[in-house]
Amino acid sequence: MEEKLLHTPDGVRDIYDSEYKRKRKVMSELHHVLELYSYRDIQTPTFEYFDIFSKEKGSAPSNEMFKFFDRDNNTLVLRPDITPSIARCVAKYYETEDLPIRLCYEGNTFTNKISHQGKLCEVTQVGGELVNDDSSAADAEILATVVDCIQASGLEEFQVEVGEVDFFKGVIEEAGLSVEEESHIRAYIQNKNFFGLQEYVKQLDISEHLKQVLVSFEHLFGGVDMLEQAQKLVQNRRSLEALDRLQKVYQALAFYHCEEHISFDLSMLSDFKYYTGILFKGYTYGTGAAIVRGGRYNALLRQYGKEAPAIGFAFVIDELMNAISRQKIEVVIEEQDIVILYQRDFQQKAVELGTTMRKEGRKVELIRMSQKKTLDEYKAYAKREHFETLIYLDQAGQHTFECRE
Repeated sequence: MEEKLLHTPDGVRDIYDSEYKRKRKVMSELHHVLELYSYRDIQTPTFEYFDIFSKEKGSAPSNEMFKFFDRDNNTLVLRPDITPSIARCVAKYYETEDLPIRLCYEGNTFTNKISHQGKLCEVTQVGGELVNDDSSAADAEILATVVDCIQASGLEEFQVEVGEVDFFKGVIEEAGLSVEEESHIRAYIQNKNFFGLQEYVKQLDISEHLKQVLVSFEHLFGGVDMLEQAQKLVQNRRSLEALDRLQKVYQALAFYHCEEHISFDLSMLSDFKYYTGILFKGYTYGTGAAIVRGGRYNALLRQYGKEAPAIGFAFVIDELMNAISRQKIEVVIEEQDIVILYQRDFQQKAVELGTTMRKEGRKVELIRMSQKKTLDEYKAYAKREHFETLIYLDQAGQHTFECRE
């Protein structure tokens, strides 16, 4: 039992000191970009009623949620996803608003995936949601916002892959497949098990043409030219309209001068079933997982009583920081921290000096000198804790030592 007192459970970790400062700085840079795009802050509860994230809402599976009960025996959940909470808030506080609503947030999400060794169960997200705009222009703006955020974090080499849920759904509808058959195909595609997909498709009672379309998902990724190739494969209206939408989005991205960071992947599907149009993931070097995810969810708010289209994204800050660290990108923390070290008889002078400096906006730490420690030990401490300056007060007066190299 005593061994657990100093350790965290599997899937969570402590973040402190310089690592936490870098994390906060990057989050601040992302938030600044969101402010420039006129997003307004919102904060939702860390836990909500289970129904907010239920299977019908298309959020995380029930067995991946941390659930507990309140005193009235209601089932509560540590949020596995922030988007449903935002949707609930919009339905409640913006019930009659039909013009664009831009909301941004930061917070932690929790998923109970104990089988994934080394994966965090608690991660920090920074995200934005754009409600009441169903245009391809809104899709393009969201992607441009994501690109600007990534660049603000310091990353230069990255790619945002864009898919379209309706392209896949159109093919499934054209083939007349059952829910069970769709589920199998979805799993093969999501797991990139295209050999398994080929074997499964062979036994389906559909045309050879549609079998070829399903097998072709393995190759439906690349630049905008790939969209034209995909148009030749399908015949159903839903898939063709999805491709047309992606082309319009790409054309609009040229206005933002960020199309070089955009590619397409029509095999992209999501575990969150509330996505209805485009969806996307951002990747870079130094992490195998996506640093940002998002997409359109035009039907989700209906579940909370408001008919409104929406699109949004969430940065996985932990993955973003991993990438920044492994690419050796410097996150500059501008600090001018001062430590005032004083002998016992100079407490008043130290307090007055510290108070004056704090009024000037300086960060000041006061330490009364111990007789058991030397001045050199305090200098070493100041360097170790990244203080800029150590001021020492004694009988001989005020002495200033620079602590940084």
